[in-house]
Amino acid sequence: MRSNVPTVTVLGIRVVCLPRKQVLSVVGELLDSAAPQLLAYANAHSLNLAVRNAAYRRVLDDAALVLNDGSGLAIAAKLQGKSFPDNLNGTDLTPEILRVAAERDAPVYFLGGEEGIAATAARNLTAKIPGLRVAGTRHGFFTEAEQPEVIAAIKASGARILVVAMGNPRQELWLDRHLADTGARLGVAVGAFLDFAAGKVSRAPRWMQKAGIEWLYRLGLEPRRLFARYVLGNPLFLARVLAERVFTKR
Repeated sequence: MRSNVPTVTVLGIRVVCLPRKQVLSVVGELLDSAAPQLLAYANAHSLNLAVRNAAYRRVLDDAALVLNDGSGLAIAAKLQGKSFPDNLNGTDLTPEILRVAAERDAPVYFLGGEEGIAATAARNLTAKIPGLRVAGTRHGFFTEAEQPEVIAAIKASGARILVVAMGNPRQELWLDRHLADTGARLGVAVGAFLDFAAGKVSRAPRWMQKAGIEWLYRLGLEPRRLFARYVLGNPLFLARVLAERVFTKR
């Protein structure tokens, strides 16, 4: 984590505590950095994973920016008497990051999702964001043997931003291991963002987004896949946050 950025620590992970505009200013600085940098989003599910996955936890510890995504993080901050200025969820903030890329004429590569999802997302996003240059796209279902080819393609594209949508923690672990080899300056781990951008998955109504219950809408769309993440995971996250608060007060 950048030393000059204020944070709130949640389950041992330092999460950026800045308004949206300042976060985007830092993103611009990261694009000019000499070394490749990682931006990740943290929500209740990802921090639950980090509790039991040491490698993932290390990647989040080492990331340049870890951003607060969702109501779970907001509750965790309130229990510490703090608050995040904005909800920096990946679905809403990533397009803003892409606008920074367009302003700086920084080419972007989309990696992840099923066959055709990244390409469709690229078409939709370039139609919405003037000046956005997509250097290339590729689905996320490649084998270990195909990995060198994937990395070489990204490097040859000249992309400065690499957007990876493979789900937690695979996307963060992949970026930690391979970002430097791709030649990109900024790796952004985005979860389901490409599915949303491609229109494969619909967003919740605005009132649900504002109320912080978009997760409930997603659960209704994919109950089998998301039951453990939300119905079991959300209470577990809150229990862990409360336990952390009790022990840190001692």
